[in-house]
Amino acid sequence: MAPAPAPAPAPAPGGRRRRSAAPPAAPAPPLPRSHEAAPAVQIRPGRSRRMRREPPVPELGTGSGGEGLPGGSPPPRFGPARSAGRPAASPGRPESSGARGVSGGGRRPETAGLGDAAPGMAAPGARQGGQSCPCPGLRTRLPVLRWLPRYSLAWLQLDLIAGLTVGLTAVPQALAYAEVAGLPLQYGLYSSFMGCFVYCFLGTAKDVTLGPTAIMSLLVSSYAFHEPVYAILLAFLSGCIQLAMGLLHLGFLLDFISSPVIKGFTSAASITISFNQVKNILGLQGIPRQFFLQVYETLRRIGETRPGDAVLGLACLAALAGLRVMKSRLPRAAPAEPLAVRVSYLIVWTSATACNALVVLFAGLVAYSFQVMGSQPLTLTGSIPQGLPAFRLPRFSMVAPNGTVPFWSMAEDMGVGLAVVPLMGLLETIAIAKAFASQNDYRIDPNQELLAMGFANILGSFVSSYPITGSFGRTAVNAQSGVCTPAGGLVTGTLVLLSLAYLTSLFYYIPKAALAAVIISAVVPMFDAGIFRTLWRVKRLDLVPLCVTFLLCFWEVQYGIVAGVLVSGILLLYSIARPPIKVSEGDALLVQPGSSLHFPAIEYLRDVVCSRALAAASPLRSIVLDCRHISSIDYTVVVGLAELQQELRKHGLSLAFCSLQDPVLQVLLSADLEGFQHFPSWEEAERRGGVEPGGSRAAPFASTSESSLLPAGLIQ
Repeated sequence: MAPAPAPAPAPAPGGRRRRSAAPPAAPAPPLPRSHEAAPAVQIRPGRSRRMRREPPVPELGTGSGGEGLPGGSPPPRFGPARSAGRPAASPGRPESSGARGVSGGGRRPETAGLGDAAPGMAAPGARQGGQSCPCPGLRTRLPVLRWLPRYSLAWLQLDLIAGLTVGLTAVPQALAYAEVAGLPLQYGLYSSFMGCFVYCFLGTAKDVTLGPTAIMSLLVSSYAFHEPVYAILLAFLSGCIQLAMGLLHLGFLLDFISSPVIKGFTSAASITISFNQVKNILGLQGIPRQFFLQVYETLRRIGETRPGDAVLGLACLAALAGLRVMKSRLPRAAPAEPLAVRVSYLIVWTSATACNALVVLFAGLVAYSFQVMGSQPLTLTGSIPQGLPAFRLPRFSMVAPNGTVPFWSMAEDMGVGLAVVPLMGLLETIAIAKAFASQNDYRIDPNQELLAMGFANILGSFVSSYPITGSFGRTAVNAQSGVCTPAGGLVTGTLVLLSLAYLTSLFYYIPKAALAAVIISAVVPMFDAGIFRTLWRVKRLDLVPLCVTFLLCFWEVQYGIVAGVLVSGILLLYSIARPPIKVSEGDALLVQPGSSLHFPAIEYLRDVVCSRALAAASPLRSIVLDCRHISSIDYTVVVGLAELQQELRKHGLSLAFCSLQDPVLQVLLSADLEGFQHFPSWEEAERRGGVEPGGSRAAPFASTSESSLLPAGLIQ
């Protein structure tokens, strides 16, 4: 007689069961709800489950950027939440039993799950009171709610380091980019803090920093006419357009700006911006801003170069280039290295990362020394108004010497800039966010990025900001500094505000040559000489929009971008209007289009079929249209096929279809074509022996639709 099974252990007080001597594999942690925070910990295979209780002091190791930097542990994962009801485990979490989440306020997780796969899910064992949100939609629109409930002191330490590092880069760049935009230098600082604050609450990428950039400053100089009122209004209107695009989910429009157009624009902008700063390197005054006139006047007046500005500018360029090369070749300092080695590494890495601030500081000290000695061979920035900008609505009119310029006239003056500026801003931001999200293994929400950009520009216009976008250079510094969350932007924005409040009097001594060196150093890497060789090797036709955009941007930026988009659109439409068509002759003429058929292509298809059918060497009895690559057709195509059928019937030929996909078959059946015949495959058509005019031979599927989509009298 078989022994009776052992009774189950009695539940312990509180509802828990006593653990048996040989328990089975531990069950997986409960699936979290979609609105809860993501698992905050991952247990790596091969490591002890015991974790340190104190937050670690950042060591010298590798960070999110892949280079040696403070903060050896990887940053938290960050990204958009999954849809409701779709639980997912944190990436990299082992499925073996015993992997448990670690709760507790002071413990440093090895990888914090801010949402690579499920950014809004709660860690098993964590307190739910501070992490759950009753409204999942609010978490979608306010990404800060996904990571703020689990923010730790360890993250704060890394965010402070990253925010300070980016701030030391942002302040000198803001002054320099205002020069590119043709605005007073304080407007560069006015544009550098609001985007940091807004993106902290609305952004979905932990690395991205918003602010003035070389590309956006160049566009502002073209459309704002060097008038702050125009620039601020352009920021407000661009923000409104970006916000509307985000609400209407129109981010797909950016897909129509092809990569050759972007490469052509950025390469031309790199040359234009760099040469625009040559006058400041040489100390020349009164040089026009139009590129060709600028080249002519600079070469004509090169004899008027100020030696002090030229020497200082070239020295700053050499120092910036040297620091960047040193940083790229800096070997990583392992935690096992002696303390002196690690401290030396930290000093060199910080100096190379904050190279812009160091170079500007050094140049300012040189200029101040000359000022104290009573001689000044350098061209200085000059006075910058001290204090924070007033928070007020942008002005919708401007007082001019001959009267008041109303809003509609200002909008008309900006013209195509109202489309180019917001689109280029969105394109730059989303491209940067996607690049760093892929590098650091998290996801972004493009439509949420549109909303963040829109709010940043709208609110920025209230503090006299011109249009801003994501900065690739500062975003790279942010990632390399080991930033954990977008809270690093709060530190950067605060540093800019402190500079406006207390340091503007010191900016008087910054030489223009030093700011010009900062700009040139930032934009030279944007020129991609290899793209021409790559496109020549990959697809030479793509050189056409690249070259059109590149060349016309030297004339006017807006003409280059618009012309490049138009040329790309024409090439796209041409490929739709002239799809590849393969024709094979045998007992029947097999016609196989290589892509879907749309109304521009139907005339081309008719010409190919008729010309080959009537010029065939051997008499043909039928034409079979192989539709395996056709996923959709429109009404014009149906009408064209009916006319083709009539024309072939006049010459004693029939038209049959094979390998129809369901959507195409439904459209053709609904059209109720006379004599419509179709086979499941070309082999079936051959086996049936072809088709006769009028469909009397073979037994294809019959058309059963009673309605007709064709115009009356078209099919007789």
